[in-house]
Amino acid sequence: MEFTGKTALVTGSSGMGLAAALRLARGGAKVHLCGIDRAANRVADEAGAGLHVAHVDVADEAQVEAWVAEVMETAPGIDFLINAAGIQTYGDLETTTIAGWDRVMNVNLRGSFLTSHFAWPHMKGRGGAIVHISSVQGHMNQYGVLGYATTKGAVHAMTRAMAVDCAKHGVRVNSISPGSIRTPLLEYGAAQRAMDGQSLEDMSPAFGAAHRVGRVGTVEEVAEMVAYLCSDAASFVTGADFRIDGGLTAHIGV
Repeated sequence: MEFTGKTALVTGSSGMGLAAALRLARGGAKVHLCGIDRAANRVADEAGAGLHVAHVDVADEAQVEAWVAEVMETAPGIDFLINAAGIQTYGDLETTTIAGWDRVMNVNLRGSFLTSHFAWPHMKGRGGAIVHISSVQGHMNQYGVLGYATTKGAVHAMTRAMAVDCAKHGVRVNSISPGSIRTPLLEYGAAQRAMDGQSLEDMSPAFGAAHRVGRVGTVEEVAEMVAYLCSDAASFVTGADFRIDGGLTAHIGV
């Protein structure tokens, strides 16, 4: 898919965000990636001039506004916005702290709103796309993911509402709900459940077995869906959620 002459903003400088940024840059887009993972700068250097990285906390209104303003100093407009920044939290109604609840809401939900809000004036009428990275846990849940799952369900609702509002301005809005994808968040989740010093490699077969294809997914597979949703091939697609979950949510485990 060809994106030459297009400008993309991507949040989340590791995992799926980084993979999506690299995929769009390989397609010719000028990509502005933001996040809090400093290692992305090294990857950007290796990727070449098509990828520019900024250190931004998406939950911070001033930082997001300044980032978009900086991009617009050289960009003619914004064609694509990929909201992939997110954190994983664990806890049920009793163990979820107020601070933990606020932080996951601020990053996973407020952050996507802030980037969309500040990017929107520069996207209207350009025929582009917004893609939110959600999760299968916006549809169905593990135990002990109250805050995280709430944000992902809200992202689905936000996607639909934005799609309805943005369509008349020529911008499509969709979400992607991955299953288990090999990312730093999956590594963190595995560490929370590890027994007797198990590593992610030790636990991968169990993670994969829950998916009907028998493995966890890759960030590159998610990035290909991002590229499709940004492309002209998806010109009639808006307000939808796409599950990239290896059959996880299609299976009744009885």
